[in-house]
Amino acid sequence: MTMHAMPVMVGVLAVLTIALRFYSRFLAAKVAALDDTRVTPAYRFEDGQNFDPTNRWVLFGHHFAAISGAGPLIGPVLAIQFGYLPGLIWIVVGVCLAGAVQDMMVLALSTQRGGRSLASLARTEIGRPAGIAATIAILYIIIIALAGLGVVVVKALGGEEVAMKAGTVLAYPEGAEVKSTMTVGGPRVYDVPPGSKYRFGADAEHAMDFHESFRLAVPGDQFLTSAPEGGFLLPEKARRLVPGSSWGTFTIAMTIPIALFVGWYMYKLRPGKVVEASLIGAAMVLAVTGLGGMVPGSPLEPYFSLSRGWTVAALAAYGFIAAVLPVWLLLLPRDYLSSFLKIGTIFLLVAGVIIANPKLEAPAVNPFFANGGGPSFNGPIFPYVFICIMCGAISGFHSLVASGTTPKMIRRESDVRLIGYGSMLMEGLVGVVALIAAAALPTAMYYDINIDLGKRPDFLAQNPDFAQFLKAAEFDMHGGHAHDLAPGTAPTSELAAMERDVQESLHGRTGGAVTLAVGMARIFTEALPGLGALKGFWYHFAIMFEALFILTTIDAGTRIARFLVQEMLGRAWKPLGDLDWAPASMLATGLVVLGWGYFIATGSVETIWPMFGLANQLLAVIALAVVTTALYNSGRGRYAWTTILPMAFVVTTTATAAYYEISGKFMGMIRAGDVARGWLNIGLTALMIGCVAVILATSVARWIAPRPAALEGEAGAEPSGA
Repeated sequence: MTMHAMPVMVGVLAVLTIALRFYSRFLAAKVAALDDTRVTPAYRFEDGQNFDPTNRWVLFGHHFAAISGAGPLIGPVLAIQFGYLPGLIWIVVGVCLAGAVQDMMVLALSTQRGGRSLASLARTEIGRPAGIAATIAILYIIIIALAGLGVVVVKALGGEEVAMKAGTVLAYPEGAEVKSTMTVGGPRVYDVPPGSKYRFGADAEHAMDFHESFRLAVPGDQFLTSAPEGGFLLPEKARRLVPGSSWGTFTIAMTIPIALFVGWYMYKLRPGKVVEASLIGAAMVLAVTGLGGMVPGSPLEPYFSLSRGWTVAALAAYGFIAAVLPVWLLLLPRDYLSSFLKIGTIFLLVAGVIIANPKLEAPAVNPFFANGGGPSFNGPIFPYVFICIMCGAISGFHSLVASGTTPKMIRRESDVRLIGYGSMLMEGLVGVVALIAAAALPTAMYYDINIDLGKRPDFLAQNPDFAQFLKAAEFDMHGGHAHDLAPGTAPTSELAAMERDVQESLHGRTGGAVTLAVGMARIFTEALPGLGALKGFWYHFAIMFEALFILTTIDAGTRIARFLVQEMLGRAWKPLGDLDWAPASMLATGLVVLGWGYFIATGSVETIWPMFGLANQLLAVIALAVVTTALYNSGRGRYAWTTILPMAFVVTTTATAAYYEISGKFMGMIRAGDVARGWLNIGLTALMIGCVAVILATSVARWIAPRPAALEGEAGAEPSGA
């Protein structure tokens, strides 16, 4: 059955509208018991800085920008390995009954408890042990979240050296000249022409065609030698050189001075002109995206075509500097730019999907990887689709925002419904759009991007049925299959044509960001016929769109983690807890950056993203346990099913995934000799599970024997734990 995107999009919009209209109304009236007669913390503690009554639509924009990072964009893209249907169902059902419920209930509770943070709420609602466990869990999730998002940027922008398996065969097209260059003390580099074939087995499916040219590096004292069956044998340590994205890196780098300019403009030059400054900033971002196309091949290219290591270093340097600069100088203006670009791009994508109405090329359920073995997640649909897709359905990270800045700016409690529930529905819509963009890619194109080139031989050898299916799915731009072409003629894949248009290497660029950018570029091009020449612009606009929001999360998240670390260090020596003392701030920031930088430098998407998903979902369990306990404490335990049911489901999925990760992947690292990293991952996962177990145990004790009166810190509480 052929499925197109427009009916899916219309159906999703209808479901989200019904949930907002009816279920959120029930939650507001009966469960959260929102009451506009109560004075909110924004008025009670108004100081013009943290506590400030804000228009609900302005606050909606702030809250949405704060919660909607790259998670809802990347997770659904990676989950396409399971087919589009499992992820689609989870996003729609999860966001209505779990994610939006968590966000709204935490925001309502924090607003009714003086704007308290999640850790403070856990301490006052459940008890001191729960508060300590929540603090540890929050710090862990922030570091893992930043690593998970940062590795996406590194995969999209940084260059790579992909190891080619020794003893495999690379065959040039007939008549092609063998060219190589060599520098003193360096490797010998071959210019491999398009149409070359890579053979890594005896069967027909154990081969792949390189439709694009690339550079191959071998040790300087070795050459490519002839293979008996034709072609060249690859020696030990042969590596495919994938250049960094100079266009994308230039665009992202230019957003930093633009954000600095916007901050100076609206705080110094024209104070208060937020919209004016943001529009100027958005126009400048679009301009540098177009100018970036002039960087490849120019004298500037070497400065922006970074290796993987240098990209990690640049990201870490940015995170450190942004976290110690004044918030008005970089963090806030970048948030404003993100809000305008994010909301505008989402509306463009929804309109593009409806207009273009692309066919969903991905199967509803992928039979090859339903039980595990996929390129991004080597596990079955249950529980991995629920770990892969988190932010678009339910995200514990949101509870930090819902108990952070937002409750301190609520003008009246009824605004919680739109801001808490409505903004999460908007994020669910982002996830659906990302899923459709990836599902609309031709099957061979999707896997050419999402199978790591260095692991492709072993991956296809381990999945022979999928290898045959993938071989049959290869076709050229005009729909002709490879076997229909003249002998010796290499097919021209759409991905190879896309590489020429966008001036980037796209094969094997795992991580989700490149896949989404390609999908977005195709949708925009199909929705605006006649503007195919802008495909390169749309691709790099999408990369900038993703990276800009990731950087926003990195600078804000690093700053939040810095506060937590300083609070902990301050218990050992009071001056280290002084947020205004530069040495203490730099020490805490350095420790945080070292933490997430280590995971990026030593990990990959397939190792970091599941850890991110586990930690994020376990934090959601903590948040739901806190609000459930608050319902019992306030005498509304009969409505606790609204939070207990999603909490129980998330506990089940995360516990199952944790078992798979520890017994499979992490123990596999130890058996393979990566002992330190394997045990570190096991220890961190066990620590997070232990924190959740403490909170759940103490919570259940409260549910069984709830206190007759509300806990201290209800309506008249002083602000704490900001």
